[in-house]
Amino acid sequence: MTGAETAQRDARTTVTERGPLPAVTYDVAIIGAGVVGSAIARALARHPRLRVALVEAQDDVGQGTSKANTAILHTGFDAVPGSLEARLVREGARQLAAYAAESGIPVEPVGALLVAWDEEQLAALPRLAEKAERNEYHAARLLGPAELYAREPHLGPGARGALHVPGESIICPWTTTLAYATQAVRHGVDLHLNCRVEQASRQDGSHVLKTSRGALRARRLVNAAGLHADTLDAQLGHDDFTVTPRRGQLLVFDKFARALVHHILLPVPTALGKGVLVAPTVYGNVLLGPTAEDLDDKRATGSTADALAALRDKGRRILPALLDEDVTAVYAGLRAATEHDDYRIRAHPEQAYVTVGGIRSTGLTASLAIAAHVTGLLTETGLDPGPERELEPVRMPNLGEAFPRPYQRPDLIAADPQYGTLVCHCERVTRGEIRDALAATIPPRTLDGLRRRTRARAGRCQGFYCGAAVRALFEEAGA
Repeated sequence: MTGAETAQRDARTTVTERGPLPAVTYDVAIIGAGVVGSAIARALARHPRLRVALVEAQDDVGQGTSKANTAILHTGFDAVPGSLEARLVREGARQLAAYAAESGIPVEPVGALLVAWDEEQLAALPRLAEKAERNEYHAARLLGPAELYAREPHLGPGARGALHVPGESIICPWTTTLAYATQAVRHGVDLHLNCRVEQASRQDGSHVLKTSRGALRARRLVNAAGLHADTLDAQLGHDDFTVTPRRGQLLVFDKFARALVHHILLPVPTALGKGVLVAPTVYGNVLLGPTAEDLDDKRATGSTADALAALRDKGRRILPALLDEDVTAVYAGLRAATEHDDYRIRAHPEQAYVTVGGIRSTGLTASLAIAAHVTGLLTETGLDPGPERELEPVRMPNLGEAFPRPYQRPDLIAADPQYGTLVCHCERVTRGEIRDALAATIPPRTLDGLRRRTRARAGRCQGFYCGAAVRALFEEAGA
């Protein structure tokens, strides 16, 4: 591709949601526009010579595990030492913190406390501190009951001590995925939505994807399909792992609960995961969850009365006063758990194919490091990415309560009064923010997509008061 052709391609952005796919052969196709797939697309966009497609089965980026998680930016202190996951989480945490600062993604370094509630858990804390050291995290320290309750006065009675991990942070997962994908599209990546891959095969030296919108061809393929990564892997002749969807149900408490908790409150972890936590969010709410239910159905994102009751019982022990606060939402996400205790990222050079499987709750934190690792693996398949360039930064709308929102900025309102006109009063979302989201590089296709971009309809009334007004703006924009 000539320099003029590259410049012409970069001058346009391509996001498609219907109709036939381009009759071209891409250099790389990435299946799955979650946080990991979008990060990989962004990494490949650094190489202007490559033509890249990001293919997503649903109508928006970040629609799977990436939108329904605990939104923690991990330090990797408790990963399996020496594992690929441990290394990529450690590297990714630093990279994402810097990227968030550059891009306006809200992050709050609130720190975490692993709380021991009995002698057995208390005895495990020094081992966890030693594990953190082996993972090159050196700031963790043990706290006695007095200091623990000084830090968290609303904690339930009977805690024996805690491990303090000051580097753990909370982040906006919606904005992170959208930022990656936006930057990729602005630099020439084609994003194809509503494009479910139904069959993958290799013909005449290229991958041929049979999709719900027709055929797509690519010289190299990256499988970042999340819950469906094992299915795609099997179609290409591999049996390296099996994804067992692990459902995590969570309760979201109203903003009035935010003053009750200052850290991420974690249990001492088990083989099933980090367990039920209480954590603040960057939006000003408090989360309780998740559950850890291994299922067979990769679409089972519903909530159950029994699980939510069990969460309330556990929450009552951790933070009793929390149960007196209003619940504004419940949600459930599925994690791509496998039979292995590490990521399943592997190159198959003979097929010009890279699998990115088994990416669980740490995938958000590790996303940028995973993208760099996968780019390296693609070169092992024979890809010559060509020259590299710096990407133009993106600046995302701030959805975090710890930073000034548009309605709090007289300078913005003076320049454009729409930033002073509230539409969603619960979340203080303005007409200007909704307008900007609807005109963005990757606009929302649904009201839920608009909610993830602005927080409109995400407050205590769940759209009861603002729903009609938000829908009217959405429909006026032709979304």
